[in-house]
Amino acid sequence: MDQQLMTKPDDLDALPQPLGEYKPVDHWQSHINVLFYQLRGDQQRNFYQTFASADYRLAHALAADYYEQVTKRDKKVAAKRASSPAAEPSKEPASPPQLTVMEWGPTNGNLAACFLSHLQCLDQGGTVYPRVRYVLVDSQAHALELARAHPDLVPHIGRVETLCADVSNLATVADGTVDRIFCNELWNELSTKLLVKKAGEFEEEHLRPNLSERKALSIADWSGFLRAFEAKDVERLKQFPPFLDDLIWEREYHKVDWKEVPYRKTITEFMKGIDDEVLMPVNLGACASIKEAKRLLASDAVGFSSFDAGTADMQVLQDPDKPCYGQFGGQYSFMVNLALIQAVAKHMGINTSTIETQREFVGSRLNTNVMTLMDLLACHPMVGSKVQPWELDRLTLQTIRALNETYESPYQRKIEFPLRSEMPAEERETAQGILLSLKPSGIPDTIAYVTEEELSQAQPELEKLGYEREAWLMALGAPPSPIEYYHFSFRP
Repeated sequence: MDQQLMTKPDDLDALPQPLGEYKPVDHWQSHINVLFYQLRGDQQRNFYQTFASADYRLAHALAADYYEQVTKRDKKVAAKRASSPAAEPSKEPASPPQLTVMEWGPTNGNLAACFLSHLQCLDQGGTVYPRVRYVLVDSQAHALELARAHPDLVPHIGRVETLCADVSNLATVADGTVDRIFCNELWNELSTKLLVKKAGEFEEEHLRPNLSERKALSIADWSGFLRAFEAKDVERLKQFPPFLDDLIWEREYHKVDWKEVPYRKTITEFMKGIDDEVLMPVNLGACASIKEAKRLLASDAVGFSSFDAGTADMQVLQDPDKPCYGQFGGQYSFMVNLALIQAVAKHMGINTSTIETQREFVGSRLNTNVMTLMDLLACHPMVGSKVQPWELDRLTLQTIRALNETYESPYQRKIEFPLRSEMPAEERETAQGILLSLKPSGIPDTIAYVTEEELSQAQPELEKLGYEREAWLMALGAPPSPIEYYHFSFRP
């Protein structure tokens, strides 16, 4: 049995103070997720952003795709009805069915707002948008309140509903009643085990949470804190100093209890292709969500789409140094093992699942080539050289300003870009001036998509900053990174 300190305290003389016992990764993942969203849910964008937090392009791609799919299906149904010899003429035309669209993990509501706005814009004949019932689904009630309160949802609020439930168990929703499901960067935080094969035996990673002695000493009522932490008593925990950033994790490995792990045959068969001692994420929560989606979708539904960071490449999965997880604000985020998920989906009878990069999906549905602002920044000669972080921040703001000369969003967003404290005073003043000058219809955040056309229009300004056209053109056609944002989809 291997035991290891995952997070090293700043002061090596400060011994970590245990907050609980060693338990499987997914146990503590679930525990910390509850605390994170209750204690920091309104600060989520301070720790990480999703592609739908402020940008609109993913939502517009989904809306364009949905409008096209529903329109095609309606025409097909109408043609079949008209050509059926058994069809009897009706005095009143049959009213088209309601369309239930679900979004699992709606974050701040921006995806829903932009999807509905663009769908309404595309639907000039009023044949699709008026039928849509949009259901926001999340296990945290306050997250649903935040999403529903998005100002751009106001014009659509009459067709927006909320459902507080776990996406793996939506018992109040009847079988075969949903037309479309979006799973928005949720799989990475659903229940995930980390398995490893050792001499033919399977073990899984167990974790134990600790606090450094320094942080523990700042908590006067230690026993009360322990009770509140164990019980996930959020109101009581709010009375103590913030602690999520100070968690220190120890890990060790134990034999897998297969009674707690579904899809044993599929998982063990998959692991035959993986070398010994290679840690493998097993996204059980994602698999459970697919099972539930399969139950909910109507037989002719447009289908299910999940967007998340991961890989389907067996060479990447075989790499013992791959990043299986990261921590953001104390919360665990796991790499999505798309190859295994696809194998489990096939076991469920889903033989038509597809995997493409998110960038491919967005570009194809919007009939253009796209890349993120971060992709563009990576093309600059400065990136990769030895420069201060604040210098990269300066380049980011200058790049946004250059793009904003021609970029025009249909939505108004105020970009959130905190300046580093170590930025020199003169540079800070200049950067603050750029921030204040950025138009609300400009680039909304640092992971926003920009199109090839927008880059071409902005090239004169980008060139002044040192960007070469050939460099970003090459990046537009570059193959996926080892860990990339992917679109996993299936239809019934």
